[in-house]
Amino acid sequence: MDEPLIGDRPDYTESSTTVGLGVKQLEMGYTYSYDNDGTTRTKSHSYPETLWRIGMYAEWLELRIAYNYGDVYETTGAVETVTSGGEDLYLGVKIALTPQDGVLPETALVLQSTVPSGDDVFSAGDALPGFNYIYSWALDDDWSLAGQTQWNRAVDGQTGDAYSEFSQSVAIGKSLSDRLGGYYEWYCLIPDGADTEPVEHYMNGGFTYLVHNNLQLDFRVGFGLNDKSDDYFVGTGLIFRH
Repeated sequence: MDEPLIGDRPDYTESSTTVGLGVKQLEMGYTYSYDNDGTTRTKSHSYPETLWRIGMYAEWLELRIAYNYGDVYETTGAVETVTSGGEDLYLGVKIALTPQDGVLPETALVLQSTVPSGDDVFSAGDALPGFNYIYSWALDDDWSLAGQTQWNRAVDGQTGDAYSEFSQSVAIGKSLSDRLGGYYEWYCLIPDGADTEPVEHYMNGGFTYLVHNNLQLDFRVGFGLNDKSDDYFVGTGLIFRH
């Protein structure tokens, strides 16, 4: 609890550390997304983006449970369609693998899966397992570099057929003061074998503010890099450790 607070939000790249044995960390937030493909305008609200991280059995192991709810407003011409509901529950464990050793990064592995527990409009209707390999470097006292390589089973939203989804990210972070930090990041989602799901690329950046050693606030904004991505998104959130 005396160590600096390190969270998995607000960037897409997760941290390569676990919370520590006996530590409970709650991370949550809200994101607004907007997209206009020339025919349909889509506005999305994502909340509470809750992630519980619980250190258990050893310093290098944590249990992870996440839940989220979504509101989606689609407008085509004069017709607006509203879709709301809970998403599938996420379960996982994070395993801290190696500390940084010179040019060799600090690493961690997340074994994860969603379970079909959400409302019909958002549920995949099946378990979707996956893994996330995370790596990071402390470049000096102020700068850090991190990335992750992820694979998940996914379901095509139009056809209901399963496919593999890969993702990759790279993020650079900077400590601006004892309490204020910033980051900038690129990430992509790459479906393999999907019938209709597209490749998406994004850039985003944001700030974190440490209120005290166990409470952090954050803000982020991002935009899509290709036509199939959302036009932009903005979000805020917090991390509380106890």
